Amino acid sequence: MLRINNLKQPLDVTEEKLKSATAAKLKCKPDDLLDFRISKKSVDARNKQNVHFVFSVDCNLSAQVSADKDIEVLPPEEKLIFKIKNDGVRPVVVGSGPAGMFAGLALAEAGLRPIILERGADVDTRQKKVDAFWKTGKLDTETNVQFGEGGAGTFSDGKLMSGIKKDKFTAKVMHELYAAGAPAEILYLAKPHIGTDNLRIVVRSIRKKIESLGGEYRFNSRLDGLIVKDSQLSAIKVRHDGEDYELPATRLFLAIGHSARDTFEMLHNAGVFMMQKPFSVGARIEHKQALINKAQYGSASQSPYLGAADYKLAVHLPKGRSVYTFCMCPGGAVVAAASEEGRVVTNGMSEFARDKENANAALLVGVDEADFASKHPLAGMYFQRKLEERAFALGGKNYHAPAQLIGDFMQAKKSQKSGDVTPSYQPAVAWTNLSALYPADIADAMRAGIIEMAKKLRGFDSYDAVLTGVETRSSSPVRIVRDETMQSNIKGLYPCGEGAGYAGGITSSAADALKVVFALCEQ
Repeated sequence: MLRINNLKQPLDVTEEKLKSATAAKLKCKPDDLLDFRISKKSVDARNKQNVHFVFSVDCNLSAQVSADKDIEVLPPEEKLIFKIKNDGVRPVVVGSGPAGMFAGLALAEAGLRPIILERGADVDTRQKKVDAFWKTGKLDTETNVQFGEGGAGTFSDGKLMSGIKKDKFTAKVMHELYAAGAPAEILYLAKPHIGTDNLRIVVRSIRKKIESLGGEYRFNSRLDGLIVKDSQLSAIKVRHDGEDYELPATRLFLAIGHSARDTFEMLHNAGVFMMQKPFSVGARIEHKQALINKAQYGSASQSPYLGAADYKLAVHLPKGRSVYTFCMCPGGAVVAAASEEGRVVTNGMSEFARDKENANAALLVGVDEADFASKHPLAGMYFQRKLEERAFALGGKNYHAPAQLIGDFMQAKKSQKSGDVTPSYQPAVAWTNLSALYPADIADAMRAGIIEMAKKLRGFDSYDAVLTGVETRSSSPVRIVRDETMQSNIKGLYPCGEGAGYAGGITSSAADALKVVFALCEQ
């Protein structure tokens, strides 16, 4: 199989034209190309007068090919096969987010009939409870945007971009997502996304596949304790619908996500080694999507071949703070993402079409031990809680989110009403001065970051753009320590995914879980 890179094509390119361009590059006829498929598609908008697509394509060709820097021979695709010794006790997976789903899938493929514990509800029940919270402000602390089938990523843009190396693990993640109902384009877009609407279909389909292989899901089932003998896990305590029971467990895959704070406390009290991990806090910044399209694509922003534009910005300030945008949601909405009573949290979400009026992203400032003022392993988590409690109070103690116009935030004065941008957060926002929410140096860093980012993205500092707080769940505040066998100091306990501090996002969390399970194949 050959890969032909750097095929620059106009926005109105068709597959037939792309095939002809590939044949011209290979000095052959289009009919000579076998097994032709797109492997990557990206937008090059560096020159606003010449916005175009750049493709990589794969194909087979019987004739010999001349050497070219844009042509490479691909190695044979490596298949993942999970062969793990059965010790007679069904493995248990805690959490059904990306890490939990893929750990469960790998264990099921190995014939081990895993039990997947999920503290929240199935995805359909979960959707109803989340909708009710957004409409009424009535929070279910066990089933919400953070907890329930699919994990926090289910209510997001469903981005599949990852900073980790593409290998056999990430390849399996992408192909399994596609097989479960994700759009085919996730296999080749440079910035693939599934969309929250498709994610619900995907997680349901993966659950059915795991069950067909002998796996079992137990919803409304929370991990409440570990039973350890001589540093070896032997069983766990589970709380299901208000009742407790013990479950034998010699291999427990901990895929709890970044918001399972009560579980973090339980693990710490049980003697599981963990440490602080730097993360970031800030707010969601919201603009009109049309402004972002114009800034990124210029006159091509009206092209029917281009979707909603995105952006990714980062600055390093003279005083050492880093400010950056994260989880940018084109044509999406800012959503209420609380999981604990008396605390307000925001996140961003887009459907696959990305056709809503506004664009939003997290505007974040990096924080670490110096901000937490404590060496306690859970100090970062307590720092998060403090900010969320302030946001709850500023919003009116009813899960309305505190919000402010960018122009007013830059002047540290209270906003009174919205301008050109209508906030998308539900149930509602409360106009305020966000300077009362953050430590002064974090608010100052956000202001400095906005000024610098506006130099890179025109209109980013628009007066009527909206900041909605608070964003605290960008990543886990802890890392659960694991050794070269992927186990914690308690043998049989396998931390994995974002909550354990080893990944960030859908793809990397799922791939990390596969790596952890694969490590058992070598033991």
